[in-house]
Amino acid sequence: MAVSTDYKVRFPESDDLYSILATEGIEFLLSHSGEVPLEYLHGKTICLFFSANWCRPCKDFTPELVKLYENLQNRGEELEIIFVSFDHDMTLFYEHFWCMPWLAVPFNLSVLNKLRDKYRISRIPSLVPLYSDDILVAEDVIGLVEDYGPEAFPFTKKRKEELKAIDDSKRVGGQLEKLLTHESRNYVVSRNGSKVLVSKLVGKTIGLYFGAHWCPPFRSFTSQLIDVYNELATTEKGSFEVILISTDRDSREFNINMTNMPWLAIPYEDRTRQDLCRIFNIKLIPALVIIGPEEKTVTTNAREMVSLYGSRSFPFTESRILELKDSLKKEGDSFPKKVKDKKHEHELKLDMAKAYVCDFCKEQGRFWAFSCDACDYDLHPTCVEEQEASLV
Repeated sequence: MAVSTDYKVRFPESDDLYSILATEGIEFLLSHSGEVPLEYLHGKTICLFFSANWCRPCKDFTPELVKLYENLQNRGEELEIIFVSFDHDMTLFYEHFWCMPWLAVPFNLSVLNKLRDKYRISRIPSLVPLYSDDILVAEDVIGLVEDYGPEAFPFTKKRKEELKAIDDSKRVGGQLEKLLTHESRNYVVSRNGSKVLVSKLVGKTIGLYFGAHWCPPFRSFTSQLIDVYNELATTEKGSFEVILISTDRDSREFNINMTNMPWLAIPYEDRTRQDLCRIFNIKLIPALVIIGPEEKTVTTNAREMVSLYGSRSFPFTESRILELKDSLKKEGDSFPKKVKDKKHEHELKLDMAKAYVCDFCKEQGRFWAFSCDACDYDLHPTCVEEQEASLV
């Protein structure tokens, strides 16, 4: 079937698609209810979805694309997705197409090869919006959809820049509710399932805690953070709150996580979890981001602060850390550099340690210790003094 002049006038951005279909004698697309004439696409934003049933990333991404498609359809957007199959046979093609609510190019290896070459498809899944040359399409549309869901539409470079600017604004800060809520949820949840309005948290120092139960470093740091949280609950009288941003693999792991935590969480089913990971560029877990009482981001590296200084690092500002470093230096300068403990055969040297257990009082210590280079022996500075006094 030849491509008519009428098509070229009405669908200039899709000429190449229609020409390729025409040269293969394809006059219609497929839907689950039958054949759909090409004229149906008039006035719609068209996206070609290159995918295959044998491709695991394709099968993982397709449900996300279905949600996006249905959301945009409900919003009244004139979007149509057309599946172009990389499958090896007709059976696999129909098995994959069955889970898609959109249209498909009839299974045809020759058409696939021409469309793949025309749109330079080097990997799947790939989503290719068909626009005129004066509209720049965003790079990696699949990644854009994974990051932003329906908000990625219409998948242009301009829209991607707008979304990045919104992320930057949220990351710098200014409004806690804009960061943590959306039109259908204005709360976070506690471990017993009760809801706490985010508006009630405004004015507090907030720790956004990113992590997952399957991660051993996360479980280890959680124990330390719980101690800090409980200490600050007493000393700072409720001015510090932690919100779990779960990266668990499923809701079961999330629920296990919450049973061990005294703080709040973004609901597991809420997409805001993924949005916050993107906004703060979370690549490694655990991670602890601090939002100050003025609702602005204070630090994205509070994990290190807590690991080094515990509750003393509150309110986690750069000035507080500098103050702690100066205080610890003065404290260290007040101690002798070496001591000889009568219960230990080797000389002990003054050392800075994140955490240790004193071999005299058996209590945990932090920061300054007198340690033995030859063996695993550590003393609190105060315990050295107590021993010397008791042995006089």
